[in-house]
Parts: sequence; structure tokens; C-alpha cells
Amino acid sequence: MNDVAFVVPVYNEASVIGDVIADIRTVTPHVVCVNDGSRDGSAAAIVRAGGYLVDHPINMGQGAALQTGIEFARALPHIQRFVTFDADGQHLVADAVRMLDLLARGDLDIVLGSRFLGETIGAARGKKALLKAAVKFSNVTSGIRLTDAHNGLRAFNRHVAETMEITAPDMTHASEIIELIAANDYRYREVPVTIHYTDYSTSKGQASVNAINIAVDTLLRRVTRQ
Repeated sequence: MNDVAFVVPVYNEASVIGDVIADIRTVTPHVVCVNDGSRDGSAAAIVRAGGYLVDHPINMGQGAALQTGIEFARALPHIQRFVTFDADGQHLVADAVRMLDLLARGDLDIVLGSRFLGETIGAARGKKALLKAAVKFSNVTSGIRLTDAHNGLRAFNRHVAETMEITAPDMTHASEIIELIAANDYRYREVPVTIHYTDYSTSKGQASVNAINIAVDTLLRRVTRQ
């Protein structure tokens, strides 16, 4: 898949990012890692594993890292398909490959992973409840009906990469991407994926209070646009 680039935002993931890059490189050599102001050895680990290292000198947030990574990936020769992929080992490359195969048919612009159509391994009950509440909120505010609003695994074509501008620098970007799907009339589909929560990935996850912050930021953004 030499026409595919994976975009991986990285913040203090030195202990796992090498394995994540190695898994991705079994399907494509193009792994764009945006080192988002990490204070550990993430940058060196990215280089050792053969990823493209793109540095943010300070932590700007996952949304900003994704936008930087997409812009970098667009400039690589022959890249036509893009995947956003988390750095903590929760996603499966096999799921991304299935999503890319769907995208290659040409009748979709973006394919979204859904853990609620697929499987969650190791997720706490409270985490699932919070994510389902986020889905209901997103469906009301975005006009797009999905089963999973905050899944970082997405595959999309070059049209989306060139027209989707992520302006929310933090975790609010997930809600913004859904709004952009509606605003830009992208052809989309959700597919089942597996999210594997480990002790490590859970420790890196968002605090529950961030869900409230995301909701407030989303509502403020909608008011500003009106």
C-alpha cells in the first residue's frame, strides 16, 4: 500500500510507539508521527522504528498534531489514502487495512471505525457509558448519526485530506471532524473495529471531566459559526 500514509499523533509514548510503527510498516512504509511536545524519548523511538518524525516543540494537542501530520502526509509522493491511528496500541492495523480496502472501491470519502459495532476489550463499564453519552450528544449537535463519536481510527481519501481543516487543537477535534463530514457532504460509512484497552492505554486516557469540556467547546464552536 505505497499510496497510503498513516498519521500518528504522539505524546510521551516512548515505550510503545516503536511497536506501533513496526506493525504499521507491515502494510506501508509511510508512517507520519507527530511528536507533540513529548518530554520522554518518543522522538528517538520514532526515528529508530523508521517513522517520519515531525516535531511540535510544545504540546499543542491531538487535533493540532493530526492536522500537522495530514499536511505533511499530503506532501509525500503518490499518497492518495490516509489513516489516523492512535499511538498507544489500542488500534489494530488489520482493521485499518479493511477500512482502506473499502475506501479503494471509490464510493466513499471517509471510513470511520466503531467499537460499538465491533468489540472493546478491557474497557471499564464507566468508560463505555461515557462514550455512549458522547455519541448521543454528537448525533444531536452534528446532524450525523454514528454509533461511535470519538474513535481515532479513520481512513479517508485525498479529497478529504485536502478539504478537511481541523481547527480544534485538543480532543474536541473528534467532534469537529464529524461536523466537517456533514458540512462538506463527505460520503461516509462506519465499520466494526476492535479497541484493545490495556493498563497502559487506560492510564493515558482522558479524564471524565474532559467530556464536559468537549461538550462545552463543541457548543461554543457552533454558536460562533452561526
